[in-house]
Amino acid sequence: MAEARTLADLSKATAVAAATPAAPVHERKVDKFGRAYATGKRKNAIARVWLKPGAGKFIVNGKESNDYFARPVLRMLLQQPFSLTNRVGQFDIYATVTGGGLSGQAGALRHGISKALTYFEPDLRPALKAQGFLTRDPRVVERKKYGKPKARRSFQFSKR
Repeated sequence: MAEARTLADLSKATAVAAATPAAPVHERKVDKFGRAYATGKRKNAIARVWLKPGAGKFIVNGKESNDYFARPVLRMLLQQPFSLTNRVGQFDIYATVTGGGLSGQAGALRHGISKALTYFEPDLRPALKAQGFLTRDPRVVERKKYGKPKARRSFQFSKR
């Protein structure tokens, strides 16, 4: 009796397993010129990134990336997706960045590069996702409230 019940439970379990959808298969998204396009965002910065196979040329708003991002920390941030996936110097990047400051723009560019890499080579997605490069950083500046000089700062309190 118990054996028949376990066989019925097993058949139900296999039916449920067959009904659950498989993991989504990510396809390659490339335009007719062989470029992958992605948009990256962080804070108020928006980066539009075009990635294509090449010699590792990196153009941001018409300038070399080393000229646009003078700080070594920001340049390192841009190279992280390539060094993680062992693709350093294999792709040319053309990007336009607007809004925010340099740090936010570098974060937006890293996000856009990571997304473009996954569109060009979908097999790289698990590695980039595990490091958090595909997640948009949702932190933005908090708005100013009325009756306060800044978002949370209050005026100096005096008892007398």
